[in-house]
Amino acid sequence: MNEYRDIVGVGFGPANLALTVALDEVPGNGTDRPSALFFERQPEFGWHRNMLLPSAKMQVAFVKDLVTFRNPGSAYTFVSYLHHVGRLARFVNNQDFFPTRLEFHDYLEWVASHFTDRIRYGAEVRAIRPAPADGSPGSLEVAVRYRDRPGSQVVSADNVVISTGLVPRVPDGTVLGERVWHSSQFLGRFRARDWSGARRVAVVGAGQSAAELTAFCYDNTTNAEIISVVPSYGYSIADDTPFANEVFDGQAVDDYYFGTKESQDAYWRYHRNTNYSVVDDDLLRELYRRSYDDEFTGARRLNFQRLSRIDGVEETADGARISVRSLSTGQRNHFDVDFVVFGTGYHPMDPGPLLAEVDQYLLRDENGRYRVDRHHRLLTRDGFGGGIYLQGGTEQTHGLSASLLSNMAVRSGEIVGSILGRAKDGWPWTDSRAADGSEPAAAVS
Repeated sequence: MNEYRDIVGVGFGPANLALTVALDEVPGNGTDRPSALFFERQPEFGWHRNMLLPSAKMQVAFVKDLVTFRNPGSAYTFVSYLHHVGRLARFVNNQDFFPTRLEFHDYLEWVASHFTDRIRYGAEVRAIRPAPADGSPGSLEVAVRYRDRPGSQVVSADNVVISTGLVPRVPDGTVLGERVWHSSQFLGRFRARDWSGARRVAVVGAGQSAAELTAFCYDNTTNAEIISVVPSYGYSIADDTPFANEVFDGQAVDDYYFGTKESQDAYWRYHRNTNYSVVDDDLLRELYRRSYDDEFTGARRLNFQRLSRIDGVEETADGARISVRSLSTGQRNHFDVDFVVFGTGYHPMDPGPLLAEVDQYLLRDENGRYRVDRHHRLLTRDGFGGGIYLQGGTEQTHGLSASLLSNMAVRSGEIVGSILGRAKDGWPWTDSRAADGSEPAAAVS
């Protein structure tokens, strides 16, 4: 008989880690809590390891951790972590809401270390399918392949929660290689050799990652020219003012989900600059200061290719050649570089390949997208018994924060509440307008 769990999680990044904690904190004794098992392709826990640049800071406040907005009294808050490692007083004395990315990653690893019995690393989920009608437990079967052993395993479950993360995005036709990288590969590739003698490197993109990479390359290559290719005239500042930040609150998710098509469009039109293709104020000013000082000293190491796009990349024997097209003049310039790194972001999670064997049971809207209820469960045809939940990839129904850290704590509680059938009780935090399982017209338009 297949191994069985109430819940199987696909992927084990911060989102499903938050779900693990929420399951552990279900009221009652251990026998009242659903059993869960999580599968992760990586050999160990890791979250954007190749962008853990020294001194790079989080873009969300430390209280938007895995649990605080759902359960401030949890033993797994960022504050609890600081107390455990003996840095709470010093962190407070630092008077900064935003920890470094390295420290926040250490916090995530600390939380994950408490749940090693529920995680199987080096394991890739290959398919999700309906369970056969032979009396076996569970409504779904999850096929898993392990890196260190032949064959595959099938685990039965009543619910599957998918959180496979984001997919790196590069311009069409770009082939990544030894000297052509995406930001998700950066630190590992950079540290693999000595770049102190580099002559010229290129960074592509206009958002936070691209700006961080530009600053890092400037500081960690001795005399290299840093070509920054940006499609805008210059970096744009991230709007992190109080009213704008409310678009990441739980109430904003309700307002988006139950809003009209017109109001949903307004969220993106007016508040996209809270997160997309924008740069934190401090970093933006630091880069401008470097550029200014370069001009004063005559070094001119920062070369901003404004209003420009990459329209060709070719790897060479000792580097890469890039073609940069000016959007204002149409002129193309060619640069030979030691390496080029694309800080061009990510595509949303696409669960389609995993769901191919259950696709016939899943409801879609008129644009062919999955229909998702307020509690992140895929809507299905009558007769389909399993629950399939998405952590991410639901921007069209749940708004700007669907793939961000801001709502992880609350969302994990909503998913647990839905699985336990406690949505009508409002536990842990759910919206009563969705308690009857109905769906607003805007969600399917």
